[in-house]
Amino acid sequence: MADRRTFNVVILGVGFLFIFTAFTTCGNVEQTVVKSLENTTFSGSGYHSLGIIYGVFSFSNLLAPTVVTVIGPKLTMFLSGLLYSGYIAAFIYPSTWSFYLTSVLIGIGAAMLWTAQGHFLVENSDASTINRNTGMFWALLQCSMLFGNLYIYFDWNGRTEIPDSSRRNIFLSLLVASAVGTLCFLALRGIGHEGETLAEEEEEEGQSLLSTRVTYKRRANAAMQDTKSEFKTILRLLKTKTVLLLSPCMAYSGLELSFYTGVYGTCLGATAHFGGAAKGLIGISGIVVGVGEIVGGGLFGLLCKNNRFRRTSVVFLGMVVHFVAFYLIFLNIPGDAPVVLETATQTNPYLTPSVSIALLCSFLLGLGDSCFNTQLYSILGCIYAEQSTPAFAIFKFIQSVCAAVAFFYSGSLLLMWQLLLMVILGFAGTLCFFVVERMQNISGDLQEY
Repeated sequence: MADRRTFNVVILGVGFLFIFTAFTTCGNVEQTVVKSLENTTFSGSGYHSLGIIYGVFSFSNLLAPTVVTVIGPKLTMFLSGLLYSGYIAAFIYPSTWSFYLTSVLIGIGAAMLWTAQGHFLVENSDASTINRNTGMFWALLQCSMLFGNLYIYFDWNGRTEIPDSSRRNIFLSLLVASAVGTLCFLALRGIGHEGETLAEEEEEEGQSLLSTRVTYKRRANAAMQDTKSEFKTILRLLKTKTVLLLSPCMAYSGLELSFYTGVYGTCLGATAHFGGAAKGLIGISGIVVGVGEIVGGGLFGLLCKNNRFRRTSVVFLGMVVHFVAFYLIFLNIPGDAPVVLETATQTNPYLTPSVSIALLCSFLLGLGDSCFNTQLYSILGCIYAEQSTPAFAIFKFIQSVCAAVAFFYSGSLLLMWQLLLMVILGFAGTLCFFVVERMQNISGDLQEY
């Protein structure tokens, strides 16, 4: 039984590794790809596509648990993987309608995929293995930022334009990776009950075949009741002082998520001062962001978990790290880099653009992001231990909505204003996080008397 569960967790991680190798690479380069298209009839925007994805994802989370309960996590993840593959395929022969349609579909698929992943991971873990299994899955997932971006670097380094032939080869490769990841979900094995005899299993299988409609109807009714109950809990938690105070920090995590996943790479690729190295830097930047995420997650997510003093220290460090990165980006990258319609910038930054500074900022963006996310998960898990599912649902909802909003304004707002918005919200979010920690400390002290 233990071996089967371990096998499932590894296969689950490998499936996500392949799918998100395709998707994270796609998100990192798609605005650059869209600007380089030789197709004059295409009028889509990579920023708007990512905004649609995160917007649909945030609202689809409300219905995803029902789908997972009715059809099961394995089939849900397989169908979601097909939607991810469809989005990647839309870049091979792009058209505006298919580009935006698949953006909506992948938003729905993402909600189902992550809900099913959480359900399946818990189903294949117990109290003694949940930390190990979560770590194994997380490590495999983070590696998805390395391989696709490395391909981008080798293929685009030295190019000033992205020809259609190169684009097709890249997205065909990403499509294959996404398809392999999707097929991995078919290899997941069911978990029976310990001590169950073969005869009992066969009897239950026969009964399930005879009453499939009744079973699905029962599941659907139970899922709808659970969804209604959870929705009421979410509405109640949204009115609490703790969630209201944590909302600015959650919102900030959404803004900086959109910046490092889609905007910053586009800025590097559009910086004329980098010359032929600009497009290749998009791939290297994505790899370095991933390294920052891995370092931060390992140090702060594992070493400092469930320690209140360290939580505030880590969040403060994340704020400082991000503010240093924002200041260096402001000095190093041209202000029109996110909004330029052509493939190269027209304005000059305050410093002569440096590749070393640009990649240092990539690392700092990943490191700071891991600081905020690990500690938000930690504090929510601590405060809402008995209501973790609705609490995390609120977090993902606020984060995704803010990421969607950020992607929509990214194509029309100069870099300095985008950075200023993140500085203001990041500072406010950090202060509110400190207030919540102080409230919990006071509450804990009072309970001792």
